[in-house]
Amino acid sequence: MDIDDNDELVSTLPIHYSDVLAPNIQIHQFPLLIRPLQAPPSAVLSGKRITARYKLQTRRLEIHVPVDTRSEVYNVEKSKALGSGRLQDDREKNQQRNVRDDDDPRLSEVRLRSEEIIQRGVHVLGIVRDGKLHLHPISEAHQLRPTLTYLDILSRRNRRSRGTGSDSDSDDGPPPDPDEVAPVVAPKKEKKAPTDVREVHVTARKSDDQNGSGQGGLSAVRREMLHIIRSEEDEKWEDLEFCDVTTEQSSTAFESIFSQKDEALECSTNISTFIKSIQGL
Repeated sequence: MDIDDNDELVSTLPIHYSDVLAPNIQIHQFPLLIRPLQAPPSAVLSGKRITARYKLQTRRLEIHVPVDTRSEVYNVEKSKALGSGRLQDDREKNQQRNVRDDDDPRLSEVRLRSEEIIQRGVHVLGIVRDGKLHLHPISEAHQLRPTLTYLDILSRRNRRSRGTGSDSDSDDGPPPDPDEVAPVVAPKKEKKAPTDVREVHVTARKSDDQNGSGQGGLSAVRREMLHIIRSEEDEKWEDLEFCDVTTEQSSTAFESIFSQKDEALECSTNISTFIKSIQGL
């Protein structure tokens, strides 16, 4: 980084540290978000609100944002088809919610699903206010993206309706199971000169894979992945109350981040202990 010698130091900010809300402070990153996460005005007028739910064991978070249902931006017929696919996807994964009308489901919300970001070290939230830098530790960080798994259900329906004789894109089926032996493709027979016929005895033995690096190792990894997926699907969702930036609860929590004490903190760790505590050094 180039440093300008003429760059003047404007001010020095005192640091105020607080952990009064720990471990309940998290960072949630949303895609292409240039405004606060709020429901569209048309959804608010119809009584719809943003909802959230959480899985404690797998640390999975979902935020459901109502869509804008104005006629100029909302297609009712497509929403019915997409909603039907989502309903079936929820049933197959044991993720269904209470739906008021199963005969006419509509895609009326966007689901943002979280992926936890593994933290390296300790992350803190920093806010500059009244000439002071306020820091608060962060327990978790999550990236949220829209879930579109219901499109797989619709794609499956389209393939079934077209039939196997269609010239359109075909499905090659699921990936091969590592537990199964790959089929051997027989080469084309060619005419050869007659040779002497000999009798050969072949004995096949199944070797034990002690290190798990062969076929058995792949099977173990696959079974572990399937176990993780099924455990997450079997875990029940816990409903959460979503409070946006306009609510009193949100304002109260925000004010709690700032330290109200002016006492100086003393460091009890020397530089050698600090360096030794850093992993990888």
